[in-house]
Amino acid sequence: MKRTHIIMLVGIALAIVALIVFSVGDFSTYDTISSAHKKQGKFVHLIAKLDKTKPIEYDAIINPNYVTFYAIDSLGGNTKVVYHNSKPQDLEKSERIVLKGKMQATHFECKDILLKCPSKYKDDKTQLEKTLDETTK
Repeated sequence: MKRTHIIMLVGIALAIVALIVFSVGDFSTYDTISSAHKKQGKFVHLIAKLDKTKPIEYDAIINPNYVTFYAIDSLGGNTKVVYHNSKPQDLEKSERIVLKGKMQATHFECKDILLKCPSKYKDDKTQLEKTLDETTK
């Protein structure tokens, strides 16, 4: 083999190893609140909804980087969520919330929140077809 072929093979092998090392943390799954309780202290992703029956505790004057609220997952599990950052805009309007963080003994310590809001753009074509069907009958 030529020296250039060996160098190219070593470079390709290093590139493959680098891709594997950097992508290991990106393959995450979503947990329920009950499964997150079993993984105390481990980083997890939760999909939940805001529990609107309980208040959101946020006071921008006292501590603008502290928010607490309660979340409910699709199986009915609920937990208190503590977020050490400013309150996300439209938290109350969100359809679903993706919480990234660690479950502690009494609450979920959230590091990042992603809000899943209803789509601004609805499929106008299907709505138009429904309207036309109703008016032509």
